[in-house]
Amino acid sequence: MPLSWLRVEQFRCLEAVEIELDPHFNLFVGQNASGKTSLLEALFFLGRGRSFRSRKLDAIIRQGQKAFTVVGRVRTADGETVLGIRGQRDATEIRVGGRSAASAGELAAHFPPQVIDPEIHKLLEEGPGRRRRFLDWGVFHVEPGFLLAWQRYHKALRQRNAALKQGLAVGYVTAWDPELVESGELLAQQRQDYLAALAGPLAEMGQALLAAEVHLAYHRGWPEGHSLAEALQSSLERDQRYRATQSGPHRADIAVKVAGHAAKERVSRGQQKLLAAGLTLAQIRLQEEASPGRSALLLDDPAAELDSENLERLLAVVRTLPVQLIVTSLRKDIAGLPDSGRRFHVEHGTVRPA
Repeated sequence: MPLSWLRVEQFRCLEAVEIELDPHFNLFVGQNASGKTSLLEALFFLGRGRSFRSRKLDAIIRQGQKAFTVVGRVRTADGETVLGIRGQRDATEIRVGGRSAASAGELAAHFPPQVIDPEIHKLLEEGPGRRRRFLDWGVFHVEPGFLLAWQRYHKALRQRNAALKQGLAVGYVTAWDPELVESGELLAQQRQDYLAALAGPLAEMGQALLAAEVHLAYHRGWPEGHSLAEALQSSLERDQRYRATQSGPHRADIAVKVAGHAAKERVSRGQQKLLAAGLTLAQIRLQEEASPGRSALLLDDPAAELDSENLERLLAVVRTLPVQLIVTSLRKDIAGLPDSGRRFHVEHGTVRPA
């Protein structure tokens, strides 16, 4: 469901921007610090309810203002739906179709953006938290029951950890184990099934971008050969010592291998960027197979991060994906980008048709 219209107010350097978007391709050209990346960040916020650059709302609200607003219209089979998010320093308000939404998941159900930016390599280099978010985003879009399982698990986990932190008796801690086990094993299985389904698109991306086999191995967060109930029981003393649950899907990770070797050991920084981009594109491919016509890809100045050969490979793959493509660039003439679509000039936080 492409985004057809966008309005951004008081978001970083963007005071008031209103634009009509092409359903297939949009290019935003401008110098560094002109507001291009802030525009992509606002688009990402509209679909995810969070930023890909900062966790602090203070850093996003334009200096001297109390709140920012991002509103957009997405095309649907029945017409259009309006999405909106307002961020203040201590809270965000989400609206979908004119009503309050319970979570950012309702935004993502209508407008699910992915981003490839200069920090994309952190998907491989940073800790498992970023890779779990990558994995869960993918499962959310192909498994209808995932969100409920995820919410059940994390609610039980918070209660169990609270009991551990307060040093309560064992019975208060283990009272949450049945719910933790039931939802946690379901969550782990849904993730495992998703990775199995992702293998095909990932093989395609590995060959197209790196000319190598790429493989993901899921580490579920507790020892193989044991149930989650057994893992929780055996780690209870350690949980009490550390005052936090040490086993479960919240400790899961993905091992990324290229040609049979750990990605960190096998590929250069530039190749890491290409590999992480490939993971994102494989996820979009699978997402589009499950729900065609919904995906948006935000590319932040790709020519500045990749050499000409790797950029050509990346854009060749991108053009095969049925997504709404939104690109920022220092220049307007990047080989491999579509000739049609809409082009904009960004300068000092203002956006106008080019």
